[in-house]
Amino acid sequence: MLARDLIEAFRRDGFIVAPNAITPAQLAGLRAEIAGWVEESRAHLAPFGAPTIDGRPRFDMGSEHTAAAPALRRVNNPSDISPGFMDVVRNSAVPDMVADLVGPDVKFHHCKINLKLPGSHTVVDYHQDFAYTPHTNDDVVTALIMLDDVTTENGALMVVPGSHRGPVHSLFEGARFTGRVDPSEWAGFKATEVPAIGPAGSVCLMHTRVVHGSEANRTRTPRTLYIAVYSAADAFPLWRNPMANPNEGMIVRGAATRTARLMDGAVELPDQPEAASFFAVQGQASAASG
Repeated sequence: MLARDLIEAFRRDGFIVAPNAITPAQLAGLRAEIAGWVEESRAHLAPFGAPTIDGRPRFDMGSEHTAAAPALRRVNNPSDISPGFMDVVRNSAVPDMVADLVGPDVKFHHCKINLKLPGSHTVVDYHQDFAYTPHTNDDVVTALIMLDDVTTENGALMVVPGSHRGPVHSLFEGARFTGRVDPSEWAGFKATEVPAIGPAGSVCLMHTRVVHGSEANRTRTPRTLYIAVYSAADAFPLWRNPMANPNEGMIVRGAATRTARLMDGAVELPDQPEAASFFAVQGQASAASG
Protein backbone atom coordinates (compact mmCIF):
# COMPACT_ATOMS: atom_id res chain seq x y z
CA MET A 1 0.00 0.00 0.00
CA LEU A 2 2.82 2.41 0.82
CA ALA A 3 5.47 3.61 -1.61
CA ARG A 4 9.08 2.89 -0.68
CA ASP A 5 9.83 6.56 -0.02
CA LEU A 6 7.01 6.76 2.53
CA ILE A 7 8.28 3.66 4.33
CA GLU A 8 11.78 5.16 4.42
CA ALA A 9 10.37 8.45 5.71
CA PHE A 10 8.56 6.59 8.49
CA ARG A 11 11.82 4.91 9.53
CA ARG A 12 13.65 8.25 9.48
CA ASP A 13 11.07 10.64 10.92
CA GLY A 14 8.73 8.37 12.82
CA PHE A 15 5.63 9.51 10.97
CA ILE A 16 4.13 9.93 7.51
CA VAL A 17 0.90 11.25 6.03
CA ALA A 18 -0.66 9.02 3.36
CA PRO A 19 -3.70 9.78 1.18
CA ASN A 20 -6.81 7.70 0.54
CA ALA A 21 -6.77 5.79 3.82
CA ILE A 22 -10.54 5.32 3.75
CA THR A 23 -13.09 5.41 0.96
CA PRO A 24 -15.42 8.38 0.37
CA ALA A 25 -18.33 6.21 1.53
CA GLN A 26 -16.53 5.28 4.76
CA LEU A 27 -15.64 8.93 5.35
CA ALA A 28 -19.22 10.08 4.84
CA GLY A 29 -20.56 7.39 7.17
CA LEU A 30 -18.15 8.25 9.99
CA ARG A 31 -18.80 11.96 9.69
CA ALA A 32 -22.56 11.43 9.82
CA GLU A 33 -22.28 9.37 13.01
CA ILE A 34 -20.05 11.96 14.65
CA ALA A 35 -22.47 14.74 13.74
CA GLY A 36 -25.19 12.77 15.50
CA TRP A 37 -23.08 12.35 18.62
CA VAL A 38 -22.25 16.05 18.71
CA GLU A 39 -25.96 16.81 18.56
CA GLU A 40 -26.64 14.28 21.32
CA SER A 41 -23.99 15.91 23.52
CA ARG A 42 -26.00 19.16 23.63
CA ALA A 43 -28.43 17.49 26.04
CA HIS A 44 -25.72 16.53 28.55
CA LEU A 45 -23.87 18.50 31.21
CA ALA A 46 -21.28 15.83 32.02
CA PRO A 47 -19.59 12.85 30.31
CA PHE A 48 -22.24 10.39 29.19
CA GLY A 49 -23.06 7.27 27.23
CA ALA A 50 -23.07 3.53 27.81
CA PRO A 51 -19.79 2.95 29.63
CA THR A 52 -16.75 1.24 28.22
CA ILE A 53 -15.86 -2.16 29.70
CA ASP A 54 -13.75 -0.47 32.41
CA GLY A 55 -16.73 1.62 33.49
CA ARG A 56 -15.85 5.03 32.03
CA PRO A 57 -18.31 7.17 30.05
CA ARG A 58 -18.15 6.74 26.28
CA PHE A 59 -18.40 10.47 25.49
CA ASP A 60 -16.38 13.29 27.10
CA MET A 61 -16.74 17.07 26.75
CA GLY A 62 -14.50 19.94 27.77
CA SER A 63 -15.49 22.21 30.66
CA GLU A 64 -16.46 24.94 28.14
CA HIS A 65 -19.25 22.70 26.77
CA THR A 66 -22.77 24.12 26.48
CA ALA A 67 -25.87 23.13 24.57
CA ALA A 68 -25.40 26.13 22.28
CA ALA A 69 -21.68 25.51 21.73
CA PRO A 70 -20.92 21.82 22.21
CA ALA A 71 -17.35 20.83 23.09
CA LEU A 72 -17.45 17.07 22.59
CA ARG A 73 -13.76 16.15 22.53
CA ARG A 74 -13.48 12.38 22.93
CA VAL A 75 -15.41 9.26 21.99
CA ASN A 76 -13.90 6.18 23.61
CA ASN A 77 -13.64 3.05 21.43
CA PRO A 78 -16.35 3.95 18.90
CA SER A 79 -15.77 0.60 17.19
CA ASP A 80 -17.53 -1.00 20.18
CA ILE A 81 -20.80 0.71 19.29
CA SER A 82 -20.59 1.43 15.56
CA PRO A 83 -20.25 -1.07 12.68
CA GLY A 84 -18.95 1.78 10.51
CA PHE A 85 -16.03 2.52 12.80
CA MET A 86 -15.26 -1.18 13.15
CA ASP A 87 -15.32 -1.53 9.36
CA VAL A 88 -12.59 1.10 9.07
CA VAL A 89 -10.48 -0.66 11.72
CA ARG A 90 -10.67 -3.95 9.84
CA ASN A 91 -11.44 -3.31 6.18
CA SER A 92 -9.92 0.01 5.16
CA ALA A 93 -6.49 0.56 3.64
CA VAL A 94 -5.17 1.56 7.08
CA PRO A 95 -4.23 -1.91 8.41
CA ASP A 96 -2.60 -2.69 5.06
CA MET A 97 -0.44 0.40 5.44
CA VAL A 98 0.44 -0.61 9.00
CA ALA A 99 1.46 -4.05 7.73
CA ASP A 100 3.92 -2.35 5.38
CA LEU A 101 5.53 -0.75 8.45
CA VAL A 102 5.55 -3.52 11.09
CA GLY A 103 5.24 -6.76 9.10
CA PRO A 104 2.41 -8.88 7.77
CA ASP A 105 0.87 -9.89 11.11
CA VAL A 106 -1.05 -6.99 12.65
CA LYS A 107 -3.40 -6.73 15.60
CA PHE A 108 -5.69 -4.07 17.00
CA HIS A 109 -5.20 -2.45 20.41
CA HIS A 110 -7.81 0.32 20.82
CA CYS A 111 -9.40 3.31 19.11
CA LYS A 112 -10.90 6.68 19.90
CA ILE A 113 -12.11 9.89 18.32
CA ASN A 114 -10.45 13.20 19.22
CA LEU A 115 -12.49 16.24 18.23
CA LYS A 116 -11.60 19.91 18.23
CA LEU A 117 -14.85 21.69 17.56
CA PRO A 118 -14.90 25.42 16.83
CA GLY A 119 -14.62 27.34 20.09
CA SER A 120 -13.33 24.39 22.08
CA HIS A 121 -10.23 24.78 24.23
CA THR A 122 -8.76 21.32 23.73
CA VAL A 123 -4.99 21.05 23.51
CA VAL A 124 -2.68 18.05 23.71
CA ASP A 125 0.51 18.44 25.72
CA TYR A 126 3.68 16.75 24.48
CA HIS A 127 3.80 13.02 25.11
CA GLN A 128 4.67 9.68 23.52
CA ASP A 129 2.00 7.04 23.06
CA PHE A 130 4.36 4.24 24.12
CA ALA A 131 4.47 5.69 27.65
CA TYR A 132 0.68 5.17 27.84
CA THR A 133 0.69 1.77 26.12
CA PRO A 134 4.07 0.05 26.72
CA HIS A 135 4.58 -3.20 24.82
CA THR A 136 7.27 -5.86 24.66
CA ASN A 137 8.58 -4.12 21.54
CA ASP A 138 7.86 -0.81 19.86
CA ASP A 139 6.40 -2.00 16.55
CA VAL A 140 3.25 -0.14 17.51
CA VAL A 141 1.64 2.38 15.14
CA THR A 142 -0.96 5.04 15.89
CA ALA A 143 -3.13 5.70 12.83
CA LEU A 144 -4.73 9.14 12.96
CA ILE A 145 -7.40 9.15 10.26
CA MET A 146 -8.37 12.68 9.23
CA LEU A 147 -12.15 13.03 9.07
CA ASP A 148 -11.87 16.76 8.32
CA ASP A 149 -9.27 18.71 6.39
CA VAL A 150 -6.45 19.22 8.89
CA THR A 151 -4.46 22.47 8.80
CA THR A 152 -1.94 24.17 11.03
CA GLU A 153 -4.69 26.58 12.13
CA ASN A 154 -7.33 24.08 13.23
CA GLY A 155 -5.23 22.14 15.71
CA ALA A 156 -3.06 19.83 13.62
CA LEU A 157 -0.92 17.23 15.30
CA MET A 158 2.59 18.64 15.78
CA VAL A 159 5.23 15.91 15.55
CA VAL A 160 8.92 16.01 16.52
CA PRO A 161 10.70 14.18 13.66
CA GLY A 162 13.21 11.54 14.70
CA SER A 163 12.17 11.59 18.35
CA HIS A 164 11.17 7.92 18.10
CA ARG A 165 14.88 7.10 18.03
CA GLY A 166 15.47 8.92 21.31
CA PRO A 167 14.48 8.14 24.89
CA VAL A 168 11.01 7.30 26.15
CA HIS A 169 10.27 10.28 28.38
CA SER A 170 8.61 9.94 31.76
CA LEU A 171 5.00 11.10 32.04
CA PHE A 172 5.26 11.46 35.82
CA GLU A 173 5.98 14.52 37.93
CA GLY A 174 7.39 12.94 41.05
CA ALA A 175 4.81 10.34 42.07
CA ARG A 176 1.98 11.98 40.11
CA PHE A 177 1.08 10.75 36.63
CA THR A 178 0.56 13.86 34.49
CA GLY A 179 0.34 12.18 31.10
CA ARG A 180 2.78 14.68 29.59
CA VAL A 181 6.53 15.14 29.23
CA ASP A 182 8.10 17.54 31.74
CA PRO A 183 7.55 21.14 30.53
CA SER A 184 11.29 21.82 30.77
CA GLU A 185 11.61 19.76 27.55
CA TRP A 186 8.94 21.61 25.57
CA ALA A 187 11.08 24.41 24.10
CA GLY A 188 13.32 21.86 22.42
CA PHE A 189 10.35 20.04 20.95
CA LYS A 190 8.80 23.29 19.76
CA ALA A 191 11.96 24.22 17.87
CA THR A 192 11.85 21.16 15.61
CA GLU A 193 8.19 20.09 15.42
CA VAL A 194 6.33 19.91 12.12
CA PRO A 195 2.60 19.68 11.40
CA ALA A 196 0.89 16.51 10.19
CA ILE A 197 -1.65 18.04 7.81
CA GLY A 198 -3.76 16.71 4.98
CA PRO A 199 -7.21 16.48 3.42
CA ALA A 200 -10.07 14.49 4.90
CA GLY A 201 -9.58 10.79 4.19
CA SER A 202 -5.82 10.90 4.72
CA VAL A 203 -4.02 9.20 7.60
CA CYS A 204 -1.03 10.13 9.71
CA LEU A 205 0.82 6.94 10.63
CA MET A 206 2.90 7.61 13.71
CA HIS A 207 5.48 5.50 15.52
CA THR A 208 4.48 4.91 19.13
CA ARG A 209 7.64 6.62 20.46
CA VAL A 210 7.33 9.87 18.51
CA VAL A 211 6.92 12.98 20.68
CA HIS A 212 3.83 14.95 19.66
CA GLY A 213 1.22 17.44 20.84
CA SER A 214 -1.23 19.95 19.40
CA GLU A 215 -2.74 23.38 19.99
CA ALA A 216 -6.38 24.44 20.16
CA ASN A 217 -8.50 24.91 17.04
CA ARG A 218 -8.38 28.59 16.09
CA THR A 219 -10.83 28.34 13.17
CA ARG A 220 -14.57 27.98 12.62
CA THR A 221 -14.22 24.50 11.13
CA PRO A 222 -13.91 21.26 13.10
CA ARG A 223 -10.81 19.09 13.29
CA THR A 224 -11.71 15.48 13.90
CA LEU A 225 -9.36 12.49 14.05
CA TYR A 226 -10.35 8.84 14.24
CA ILE A 227 -7.38 7.27 16.01
CA ALA A 228 -6.73 3.52 15.84
CA VAL A 229 -3.72 1.87 17.46
CA TYR A 230 -2.24 -1.26 15.91
CA SER A 231 0.81 -3.38 16.68
CA ALA A 232 2.84 -6.20 15.24
CA ALA A 233 1.31 -9.48 16.36
CA ASP A 234 4.41 -10.28 18.44
CA ALA A 235 4.21 -7.00 20.41
CA PHE A 236 2.34 -7.74 23.65
CA PRO A 237 1.08 -5.14 26.13
CA LEU A 238 3.02 -4.73 29.37
CA TRP A 239 0.20 -2.84 31.10
CA ARG A 240 -3.56 -2.58 31.08
CA ASN A 241 -5.11 -0.94 28.05
CA PRO A 242 -5.89 2.72 28.84
CA MET A 243 -8.86 2.35 26.47
CA ALA A 244 -10.11 -1.09 27.49
CA ASN A 245 -12.27 -2.78 24.87
CA PRO A 246 -13.47 -6.27 23.97
CA ASN A 247 -11.55 -6.32 20.68
CA GLU A 248 -8.03 -5.83 22.06
CA GLY A 249 -5.68 -8.28 20.32
CA MET A 250 -7.98 -8.83 17.33
CA ILE A 251 -5.91 -9.91 14.33
CA VAL A 252 -6.66 -7.63 11.37
CA ARG A 253 -3.92 -8.85 9.01
CA GLY A 254 -1.96 -12.08 8.94
CA ALA A 255 -1.93 -14.48 11.88
CA ALA A 256 -1.60 -14.50 15.66
CA THR A 257 1.47 -15.72 17.55
CA ARG A 258 2.16 -17.02 21.04
CA THR A 259 5.72 -15.68 20.94
CA ALA A 260 6.48 -12.21 22.29
CA ARG A 261 9.42 -10.35 20.75
CA LEU A 262 11.34 -8.42 23.41
CA MET A 263 13.36 -5.23 23.11
CA ASP A 264 16.14 -4.16 25.46
CA GLY A 265 15.72 -1.56 28.17
CA ALA A 266 13.62 -0.67 31.16
CA VAL A 267 10.01 0.48 30.66
CA GLU A 268 8.19 2.85 33.01
CA LEU A 269 4.60 1.75 33.59
CA PRO A 270 1.83 4.36 33.49
CA ASP A 271 -1.03 4.90 35.91
CA GLN A 272 -4.39 3.62 34.79
CA PRO A 273 -6.58 6.64 33.91
CA GLU A 274 -9.83 6.95 35.83
CA ALA A 275 -11.21 10.06 34.10
CA ALA A 276 -13.41 9.89 31.01
CA SER A 277 -10.45 10.85 28.80
CA PHE A 278 -6.75 11.59 28.97
CA PHE A 279 -7.44 15.29 28.54
CA ALA A 280 -8.48 15.31 32.20
CA VAL A 281 -5.29 13.40 33.07
CA GLN A 282 -3.34 16.25 31.45
CA GLY A 283 -5.23 18.78 33.60
CA GLN A 284 -8.10 19.81 31.30
CA ALA A 285 -11.35 19.43 33.21
CA SER A 286 -14.36 17.65 31.77
CA ALA A 287 -17.80 19.23 31.56
CA ALA A 288 -19.50 19.77 34.95
CA SER A 289 -16.13 19.43 36.74
CA GLY A 290 -14.49 22.69 35.67
